[in-house]
Amino acid sequence: MEHVPSPVRRHIVSVPLGQEAVPRAREAVAGRFREVGVVPGSAFADAVLLVVSELVVNVLQHAPHSTVADVGITAGAGQLIVSVADAEPRLPALEPGVMGAGLRLVAELAGEYDGEVSAEPVLGHGGKVVLVRFRIPS
Repeated sequence: MEHVPSPVRRHIVSVPLGQEAVPRAREAVAGRFREVGVVPGSAFADAVLLVVSELVVNVLQHAPHSTVADVGITAGAGQLIVSVADAEPRLPALEPGVMGAGLRLVAELAGEYDGEVSAEPVLGHGGKVVLVRFRIPS
C-alpha cells in the first residue's frame, strides 16, 4: 500500500499592530484549530495561544517599523508551526541565557511538545519570521 502524506494546511492573517493585535492574533489562530487538528480548549491549544501572544507582544516591543504582524499556523505530518513575521530585520537572540523572558517561555512551551524555536530573514521584504514548531499531541 502506498503511503499518502497528510495534506499541509496553512493559514496566515495580517494583524494590524496596536492595542488589539494580541487578541486579534489569538482569535485568528484559535479559529483555525479544528481545521489543523488542534482540540480547542486543550492544554496544547492553550500553549499555542500563549506562544502567539508572546510572539505578537515581541513584535509590538521590538519591531517599531512594523505596521502589521503576519501570523501563520501551518499543520502537516503531525507537526504544527506557528509563525510571526514582521518588518524588523534584526533576528532575536535564541541562545539559552541570552534570550528574553518571553522567548524563553515560548521555547519552554515548544519543548513540552518536542518542538523548537527558530528565526530567519524574510527574503524580499527585509523583515524576519519567528517559527515555533510543535508535535501535535495524539
